[in-house]
Amino acid sequence: MKILRMFCVLVFLLSSIAMAWAEDLELTMKEAVEIGLASNPSILAAKEALMASDYAVKSSKAAFGPAFSTTYGYTRLDERPQAMGKTAGTRDNWQLQFNIHQPLFTGFNLLTTHEKALLQKEQVISQIENAELQLAMAIQNSFMSLLQARENVRSAEDSLTRLKSHLQVNTAFYEVGLRPKLDVLQAEVDVAKAEQVLVAAENAVNTYVAQLNTLLGKDVNDETIYKGSLGYVPIPVALEDCLYRAAQQRPDLTIARQTVMLAQKDVTLAGVPYYPQVGADVNYGRAGKDPWVKGGKYHTASEWNAQLGMQWTFFEWGKTYYGQQQAKKNVSRLEQEYRNLENEADFEVKRAFLQTQEAEKRITAAKQGLVAARESLRMATARYEAQVGTNTDVLDALAAQTASESNLNEALADHGRATVNLYGAMGLHTPDLMH
Repeated sequence: MKILRMFCVLVFLLSSIAMAWAEDLELTMKEAVEIGLASNPSILAAKEALMASDYAVKSSKAAFGPAFSTTYGYTRLDERPQAMGKTAGTRDNWQLQFNIHQPLFTGFNLLTTHEKALLQKEQVISQIENAELQLAMAIQNSFMSLLQARENVRSAEDSLTRLKSHLQVNTAFYEVGLRPKLDVLQAEVDVAKAEQVLVAAENAVNTYVAQLNTLLGKDVNDETIYKGSLGYVPIPVALEDCLYRAAQQRPDLTIARQTVMLAQKDVTLAGVPYYPQVGADVNYGRAGKDPWVKGGKYHTASEWNAQLGMQWTFFEWGKTYYGQQQAKKNVSRLEQEYRNLENEADFEVKRAFLQTQEAEKRITAAKQGLVAARESLRMATARYEAQVGTNTDVLDALAAQTASESNLNEALADHGRATVNLYGAMGLHTPDLMH
């Protein structure tokens, strides 16, 4: 009995683990986006860049503090120094020097460099947001294409079933002499075509699953189940609101604005040579005839001094002027590129918005067309079975219904993709479009 109970517990645990593992393999669109944002190598690389920019900020901040340096050296002379016919030094000379340098004014170099590092860190954050937005859009578009491919498989299977049923009817009629052999051959040709369409649709499903696995940072052969179905979710936002949100929230526009600000910092840095460099130094030194620098008859054991100095290169034949003018022109170029990017962003928003409206109208028309195609097939089948219709009428009606189903699937998927692109053009993260 104990062995039986242990066996039952083991089976229960294994089944629980299997169920949990199966649940882990089933992902909705929202879950797929979240996993992709957490696991995709491109996002992880962008986050590493953020850590690097944080170190750059700390490095630029540390430059405000004093710098400590030391030198230690040995000099051997070819002969002992002489003065007034007497020995005035040693041939072996050791020196040890310590220096503390504190920059006091660097022509705004240190301050501007620190501000530039802070801006670069903010820009990296914006770049991560943009990378996440682009990845989320890619996952959602692939997810929509996968859902469409699955619907196409279902439609192809239904079409194949209907064509095989019609082939059986044709064969039965032919065997009793009610229909010619040509009708059977035509039905067989259409069945073969439908089988090829089904194979292509199934291959498309496998392709989109592999693509999603790649975007999520998974192995391309992982048997992940992506859950969802095509549906219609209206867009509750007016075009004017979409344009306003894009101007405020698109990360690529934020990156462009930050690029202009960084270029303005470069203008300030280019003008640094206009100003003098002021700093303070404290020096401490020791000397001696041996490595221990303990001093001696001809060496001072220790000495120190403090200095306050200025260095100013005030004329370089216009080098600083022309360098700053170059930096200013770069700012003007980036400002023009930013304005162009704003125009392109507005166009992307309006194009995606119009595509959603177009898809909405296509969905309505496709639904009406599908209803008509089903009724046409019903009537053509009834007429054929009553011996008053032709085989061509039935085959045409079957093809029309399959095409109507495909049109509806395409319109629904196009609306979903247009919705993804619209939210992306506004700079919005929408992990789940199914509600």
